[in-house]
This record gives sequence, C-alpha cells and structure tokens, in this order.
Amino acid sequence: MSDTHRTPAASRRAFLAGTGMAALSALTLAACGANSRSSSGSSASAVAGGTLTILTSASDVNWDPAKSQSMPMTSLGLVHRRLTTWRLAQGEPVELVPDLATDTGTVSDDGLSWTFTLKGGLTLSDGTPITSDHVRHGVERSFDPSLSGGLTYHKTLLAGAADYRGPYSGARLDSIETPDESTIVFHLARPFGDWPWIVAQSAFSPVPQGDDPSTYAHAPVASGPYLVGDYKQGSSVTLERNPHWSKDTDDVRLALPDAVVFSLGQDESTSAQRLIADAGADRNSFGADRVSAAQLAQVTANADAGQRLATTPEGGPLVFLAINTERVSDPDVRRAIARAVDKDAVVAALGGELGAQAATTYITPGVPGRQEYDLYPRDIAGAEALLAGKSVPGLVLLTDNGAAHRAVAEAVGQSLKEAGLQITIDPVEEDAFTQRATQGDGSTYDLAIGSWNPDYPSANANIQPLFASSEIGGGGVNFARYSNAEVDAAIDRAQADLDAESARAQWAALDRRIAEDAPAVPLAYRRNSFLRGSGVAGFFVESYPAYPSYQVVGVSAS
Repeated sequence: MSDTHRTPAASRRAFLAGTGMAALSALTLAACGANSRSSSGSSASAVAGGTLTILTSASDVNWDPAKSQSMPMTSLGLVHRRLTTWRLAQGEPVELVPDLATDTGTVSDDGLSWTFTLKGGLTLSDGTPITSDHVRHGVERSFDPSLSGGLTYHKTLLAGAADYRGPYSGARLDSIETPDESTIVFHLARPFGDWPWIVAQSAFSPVPQGDDPSTYAHAPVASGPYLVGDYKQGSSVTLERNPHWSKDTDDVRLALPDAVVFSLGQDESTSAQRLIADAGADRNSFGADRVSAAQLAQVTANADAGQRLATTPEGGPLVFLAINTERVSDPDVRRAIARAVDKDAVVAALGGELGAQAATTYITPGVPGRQEYDLYPRDIAGAEALLAGKSVPGLVLLTDNGAAHRAVAEAVGQSLKEAGLQITIDPVEEDAFTQRATQGDGSTYDLAIGSWNPDYPSANANIQPLFASSEIGGGGVNFARYSNAEVDAAIDRAQADLDAESARAQWAALDRRIAEDAPAVPLAYRRNSFLRGSGVAGFFVESYPAYPSYQVVGVSAS
C-alpha cells in the first residue's frame, strides 16, 4: 500500500482511555455479569439539574478539537459537536447519526466526494450562527504542526493534503469546498466508505476564524451543550451550560446536569475507594478510569458497590501476540505458536472472567460484521508436529513493563515453552516498547504483546492498522511486520466499498484470511469496568466502544 493509505501514528488507540487521554500501558478490566445487573444506572431516573463529577487520573483535558483523540461520546463531545456523531443505547450497537449535519452524508457516484448540509438554527457559544466555513476552518487548522496529537485519518484521505500545513498563513485546502453557508463538500484522494465515521471525529468541530491556537485548548468556543468555565490547572475543569445550545437541533446529548466537573489528577485506587464508600458529593460522581484488577474483587464482594459497576457485556479491546514475520518467517512455526498458546492462562492472568474472555478473531466484539471463528484451538501435540524437524532459535518476547502486560507475557511464555520453544521475556518501559515495536527495524524482538481498540466501530479500524504493510515502522502498529500484497489489495477494495454490508463481508473474510498466515495470535478481549456513585443515572457500558457515554449521564432525582 502507498503512503497515502497510512493510518498515522497520531490515530493509535492501542491503549486509550475514554476521555481521549493516552495511557499506553492501560488495559481494560471489568467484572463478569456486572453490566447485566447495574449498567442502567440507579433505580431512580436521571433528572435535569445538579452537578455531575467525573474523577479522572488525567492531569489535564485538552479541549482543542484538533489535538484530541476523545471519542465522540466522551469528554469533548459535551463541548464540541461534529458533522456526525455516535448514539449509544443500552443493549444496542453504536449508531452513526447526524449531529451538525442533516444526514450522514451524500456520496458522489465515483465515491470521491461527500456532501453534508448543516441543520438550521445552529449557534456557537458566542452567539454566532454556525456556518460551513466554521467546520472547514476546524478541519484545516488540524493540519497545523502546532496542533498535532489528534486523530488524523482525514489528513491522508483528503485530496491534495499531503503538503498542507494549516490556515494560519492564509492557505486553504482546495479539497474542502463551502459553496454556501450550509453546505460543505469533501473531495477524497480515493473512495473511502467509512468517511461518515471519520467526520464524527473531533477535528470536524466548528471553530471560528481568528482563534489563537496557543490558548484554544483551555478557552474553546463551544457548539455543544456545555462550555469550559472555571479552569484550575491540574486540579479541576468545570463545564457550564452553553446558553446558545438548543436541544431542538441535538437529539443525542441529553445535557442533564447544570454543571459537569472533571476532578483531575485523582489516584485511581483512591477514586475507586471513594466511589465504593459512596458518601457526600461522591454519590453524584463516576470514575473515568477503569477499575483495576486489584479492586474488582473488592467491588464485586460489596453488594452495594457491585450494583454500581458497569461492565462490557462481552469483548472489548483486543490483547494479542504479534509474531514478527520478518524474523519468524516460517508460517508453520507461526501456526505452531498459535496452537501452543494457552488462552485460558492469559484470561487467568488478566483476572479470569472478571477481566477478560478468550479471543479468536482480530475483529473485536461489538463491531458490525464480525464473524466468529477459531483456526487455532490449543493443541500442544499439533504444535509439536508443526515444529518437528525445524530448528527454531530462542525467541525474544517483547512487552511493556506494566503489570498486566507482564502477566500476559508470562502466561504466553510458559505455554510456548510447553511446546518446546525457548522464550526470553524482555519487559521494557513504555517508551522503549513503542520505539522498538513501531519505530525500529524489528530486529530486536520475535514476539510482542500488543493491545488494540479501534477508533471507530468498523472492521477497517481493526484490520488495516494492525496488518497493512504501510503500517510497518514509522509509528505504525503492525508489530508483526506483516506484508502481503494480496491482503493489501483486499484492504484497498474493502475500504473503497461504499456498500456497508458488502464491505463488512470483505472485512470478515480478511480477518480469517490474515489468520491463515498467523502473523498474530488473538489472546483475549479485555472487559472494561467503571464505577459510579449511587446518585448517577443513565450509566452503562456496551461491548463497543466499551466506555460510558457522557452524553446521557445525569444525577438521579432521589
């Protein structure tokens, strides 16, 4: 695949927290069955009013939409609207719906142009009517080098954007047209069926011209139901109601609380203890950080707290064993590794059924089009037969130094040794892992423990980043360094397919086709678990995106 097909490094959501804060060692944890018991919030319904507090370990929240990787239904979605957005409902798959736009886009016959029409009556928090130029400026400014860090799929998809560096020098991006105040047209370099999901990302939020990119992160102009009010560096951010937002144009965000307070820099363990205790203002709070393995048992053993735990019903981010195909080049050796891995031991290392379930596919549960299969059930005798007569040198298993990843590496290493392989586990700090797995030449490891959560609910976002040859090195997350021209061509075709059902069938076939080459072993799907106070209602977590929707949470009447 060419460089234009790269999913840039800034798009990586291997270990992202729901608020969009990168936490490269974090892994999801949860309690089996808790979602069915408690994910609907409290027994009382949420009402308009009150203050909702979100406890987060993050030291800051960057409210600049160009610099954020926040999912549409978490933090920035309260302040910034986009052309489209996600609607989450308990027990239902995530749905793409119009937000600022009247629909999810109209595509040209050749698949190269997408047109969106803005709703009437949209207004920014400064009272200015929202126009297509505001959206255009929001997208264009995301190309400025000083505003890096956000999701960047659009940067490789918009035609003629390779050398564009933003609008602050007066340059415009010709592939974005605004023929009138309510119409915006995007011209793509190639057909891309998932474009309506891309315009739900934060870079497609309206931003008025004349903004100061150096200060906008703390004082943005809002289009959503809240604006950034009191800001205390490293301590808290208070969102206040945006008087110019109207629910008449927004049927996704309930905007129930009068204020939303992000309590920053909170120790995760302490936050969990506060929420378990459920006293005072903590009754109207929830934790943005996933409950740790160490505290899951404590929570579920407490009848009251256990009822306030919201958990993914199945699946979640994929934990996988990447096999460096440049160093382990024999497909039979890779297939032997896949057969030898004890996934039950991996699940046990992640807290058992409280924290994970065994994985068999690269596409994660909750993503439309996923088809279940299992090419490599554990079979030590079968693995030994595949290895018979082969001289396999000792294998280096690279992992980051986080406790969960190390536990997974130990479980994998032990099961591979049972098949007669020599394994040396190499735990390193997160930065060193990232450098060696995504930036280096691949010469320092044979196996690597990875984790991946797609940026949006399409199998494209599962398959392409992990297995396209364009994602080898340069910040890409193709840890397996897997390069297959047939697969690259099939990825191109699936991405270009404008028929969603047809594309899903192609992605499902690709999932299985790639597995036949065994460049990676799906190990486990991590369950996410979040804890709330008893006064919080509308709080649930689904299989994807596996984070609570801040758009519908409120405080209860009782």
